[in-house]
Amino acid sequence: MTTAEAKSLKLGVIGVGVGAAEMLPPMERAPYIDLFAGADVDPDVRRRFQARYEEARVYDSAEALVADPDVEAVWISTPNRFHSPMTVLAANHGKHVVVEKPMALNMREAEEMVEACERNGVKLVAGHTQSFMPHVRLMRQIVASGEMGDLGAVNAIAYTDWVIRPRTADELDPEQGGGLVYRQTPHQIDTIRLIAGGMARSVRGAYGQWMKYRSIPGYYAAFLDFHNGATGVAIHNGYGYFVASELVAWGDANTRYTPSERNEIRKAMAAGTRPEDEEKLSLRIGGEAERRIFRSERGPEKWKPNDLGIVLVSCERGELRQGPDGLYKYTDDGLVELIVDSDPLHRDQELEELYNAVRLGKPVYHSGAWGMATLEVGLAINESTRTGKNIELTRQVPMPAEYDTEYAVEVLEERRIDH
Repeated sequence: MTTAEAKSLKLGVIGVGVGAAEMLPPMERAPYIDLFAGADVDPDVRRRFQARYEEARVYDSAEALVADPDVEAVWISTPNRFHSPMTVLAANHGKHVVVEKPMALNMREAEEMVEACERNGVKLVAGHTQSFMPHVRLMRQIVASGEMGDLGAVNAIAYTDWVIRPRTADELDPEQGGGLVYRQTPHQIDTIRLIAGGMARSVRGAYGQWMKYRSIPGYYAAFLDFHNGATGVAIHNGYGYFVASELVAWGDANTRYTPSERNEIRKAMAAGTRPEDEEKLSLRIGGEAERRIFRSERGPEKWKPNDLGIVLVSCERGELRQGPDGLYKYTDDGLVELIVDSDPLHRDQELEELYNAVRLGKPVYHSGAWGMATLEVGLAINESTRTGKNIELTRQVPMPAEYDTEYAVEVLEERRIDH
């Protein structure tokens, strides 16, 4: 049976916030997904959701949505502290689950999520977003093929405006999973683990908190070593004075904001005059910022460094990095640009992996165990910051080789570049 032949999956969204706003367009585009229901505690958000999706069922609580016998799976994009209890709730009602990053606040919560899904016979997908992107999967495929020799290192470097984007109180509270380490390490760590095979051995990390009017870490750096001899480095600076997009020839200094807008935002934050609640609401469903950022009618755009950053893969006989339409591959034969067959900005791989598991009986590769291993690394960065020590990892799992065949990225064209 193919995707086209199987019936669509009735999906409910729990928490129609900014994370959900970003995923609604891929859900609408996917022919195998039926955006069937939504739940949110905010009546205005429910009204906006119903206005856009007139045939969808709308609920004022997660409990009410998962009690709907027609809902088959849920996408959980609630505040981080609810990821674990909502996953357990959904699993106990027989619903399959995709949970956004971070998977949970601690390993105990993650274990409870995995156990609940296994006990109820439902699928759990850890939706760590950036590692699903085609250029990341192609990097893994090339490394796994052995064509460039043994893997030496995977380095991910991000400079963004993450800290100065509008934030709610829970996003500014590390006890509730707030701050750069909880919310952004999953992008880089999941990607590094995927390319390197998954089996990290230890972590040495540190975070920095330099902005007086933000009560959260806005910087981290981590060094990982893997059982296969490879190493990984993850660095993210989210303060927005400089953005990594300036480092690529087709990029610029603009992100969600221009440099002058970022300067004005920081000044308003320092003065306590920023209308942050209004800005956050604008990013939610039906808001002006949602339309501009998540629902742009522009065609496919060139890839630019974002929250994942620039990824550099070093192998025995060459190197890889992202290009505007795929990858750049450097070998002894010169530089080749690999053009891939899909838009690297369109997020649908998490949905496809969920659908393939539920309808077609295929494995979940970004499973609860895989997500728990990524969470372990993020928690280890916090612990290493506190203790100043190298943290040994015990919950790592490999990514099966079958993943590269199941979700292979097609290279449409190879362009040789002389330089």
